[in-house]
Amino acid sequence: MIVGPVLVDAGPPMPAPHGFIERLAELAASGEPFTSVTLVETVGSTPSDAGSKMLVTAAGLVHGTVGGGRVEAKAIEQAQAMLAKPTSGSSTSMLVEWNLQRDVGMTCGGMVKLFFETYNHSPWQIVLFGAGHVAAAVIHCLLPLECRITCIDPRHEWLARLPEHPRLTKVLSDDTAAQVAALPADAFVLCMTMGHRTDRPILEEIFRQRREFPYLGVIGSKAKRKVLERELQSAGVTKDSLAAMRCPIGLELGSNLPGEIAVSVAAQLIQERDAWRNKKPSPCGEG
Repeated sequence: MIVGPVLVDAGPPMPAPHGFIERLAELAASGEPFTSVTLVETVGSTPSDAGSKMLVTAAGLVHGTVGGGRVEAKAIEQAQAMLAKPTSGSSTSMLVEWNLQRDVGMTCGGMVKLFFETYNHSPWQIVLFGAGHVAAAVIHCLLPLECRITCIDPRHEWLARLPEHPRLTKVLSDDTAAQVAALPADAFVLCMTMGHRTDRPILEEIFRQRREFPYLGVIGSKAKRKVLERELQSAGVTKDSLAAMRCPIGLELGSNLPGEIAVSVAAQLIQERDAWRNKKPSPCGEG
C-alpha cells in the first residue's frame, strides 16, 4: 500500500514578536503622549550599542532600553521633561550628546548621542458637532493632517458613514449640548448640525459655561448669524461674547459644493491654528 505524505497540523502560525514599531504604533493610535528615544551613536565604553531604542510616557519606561543604569535613568528623566513642557506643535525633537563620566557620573569614559522625539504632544484638537455631508467632507480634508478629530452627532447612520481612523473619535449622543463640558480647552470647535435649531442649544451651553475656544465656528449664512445672535441674546448671551463666534465660516473661495466648502473651512482652520500658536507664550514665558 502506498501512503502519501502525512500532514501534521502545526496549529495557528506563531505571532510575530511584539517589537518597538508595533508598540510605537499602538501608542500613537491611543493618543497618549510619549517620547521615542534612540541611541544613535556611541564612542568608547558604553552600556549599549547604537540603534537601541525605548519608549517613555509620563509614567515612565514602557518599552525597550538604551542600556540601563544611569544612562537610561537620565534619558527617561529627559524624555519625561520634554512631555511636561508645553509645545506649539504636535511634536518636538532633541539630539543630545553626553560624556558618560562628566554628564552622567559614570566611571567609564565613553560618549553617547541620543535622539528624543515626542508624539501626541499637545495635538491639534478639532471638534465637529454634526456628521452631515459638509462635516464629512471637512473630516476627509483634515484626517491627513496632524490633528485629532472628534465628531458628535445623534444619528448613528451618519456617524457610521465616516471613515474608521485612529485620529477620529465618533461620539453618538442624543444630547449633544451635554458634550460641551468635556471638550478640551484648546479645541477648535465647529457647529455643523442640521440647522440653527440644533446648533443653538450647543452654542447656548458653550456661552453659559463661558468656554473660550481658540476657534468657534458655525456653518451658515450672514442671515443665519443674525437669527442666532437674536436668539442667543434673548437667552442671556452678551454681544461681546458673540463676537467670538464665526459665522459664516471658511475662506472666501470656491463654490457651495460640500467638497469646496470643506477645503475653504480646512484652510481657515489651519490659518487660525497658526495664528493661535504664534501668539501663545513660549515655554520660557517669553513672548
